[in-house]
Amino acid sequence: QVQLVESGGGLVQAGGSLRLSCAASGSIASVNAMGWYRQAPGKQRELVADITSGGRTNYADSVKGRFTISRDNAKNTVYLQMNSLKPEDTAVYYCNADVKLRYELRYRNLWGQGTQVTVSS
Repeated sequence: QVQLVESGGGLVQAGGSLRLSCAASGSIASVNAMGWYRQAPGKQRELVADITSGGRTNYADSVKGRFTISRDNAKNTVYLQMNSLKPEDTAVYYCNADVKLRYELRYRNLWGQGTQVTVSS
């Protein structure tokens, strides 16, 4: 029993901020890379940002300078601080992580169920 649980989505006005959280829960041995993706209506899912277990970050050009990804390895949690939000940021945001469970050698790639972010103009 392992899953990614997202929180922090909601409705904000343009220029506002939100912080998304995603925690891996279950019988977890370790978590490697974690990231955030988003999917707007009629669009393909795209990478927003990701972060390695060592803290190296990567951002989509569209969010550089506005979003910050971070993680707390002790809590198996990844965060996405979103500032200066724009209407075009409106999407369902999904958490993704590579997780190794106890008693297993392999890593599983997991997805959260998504959290809605809506930015009004």
